[in-house]
Amino acid sequence: MSRGFFITGTDTGVGKTCATIALMHALQRQGKTILAMKPVAAGCLMHEGELKNDDALALQFHASLPLPYPLINPYAYAEPISPHIAGIHNPVQLAVVTRQFALLKSQSDCVLVEGAGGWFSPINSGQSNADLAAALALPVILVVAIRLGCINHARLSLMAIRQSGLPLVGWIAACTEPDAAYQQDNIAFINTCLAVPLLGFLPYLSNLDFDFLANQLDISALDISCPPSIS
Repeated sequence: MSRGFFITGTDTGVGKTCATIALMHALQRQGKTILAMKPVAAGCLMHEGELKNDDALALQFHASLPLPYPLINPYAYAEPISPHIAGIHNPVQLAVVTRQFALLKSQSDCVLVEGAGGWFSPINSGQSNADLAAALALPVILVVAIRLGCINHARLSLMAIRQSGLPLVGWIAACTEPDAAYQQDNIAFINTCLAVPLLGFLPYLSNLDFDFLANQLDISALDISCPPSIS
């Protein structure tokens, strides 16, 4: 079984990258070698002659080892649109991603894989993030943005992940708005609905501090030596 986790969200823009980097810091504090990848990224700019995505660059920066950018983000698309449209001339191939994941796994104790958008967001014309997570055989961590509509989105995501046959091993509450009302009430209700460990609450920060965010996580429920088997 692969040593890693697939980080998905209830939607796009819910704080997946912040949650992934916070998890990286928390795991690194345990003395682990932690790498991360964002296989598919749309909305990239030219850096040193290559299309690169800011979120993927952040994952590269916070990794335990220096890695070439294409290993972290093999499919980088310029337009900030759905990958199945942005990548029409260079569609995502799961075999490419799984090979690069295997390379990262061989160099680390754990690899975090950040999805693109929500669970069923398409990555090419016929496959979604759900197919990507299944191809990598990874247990799932769900990031829920605590905002209006989050309860419905969280419960639907839970159903979708379970229907895919993959284990949801924890969830992270992320506040993406500075003045979201009733945050703790919504978190408490979602926690009863999901019935998996709440790994932490990431408050809204105008200036990101990943050491602080890592302190907000409790990763004791995660076993990176032997993730749960796929049912």
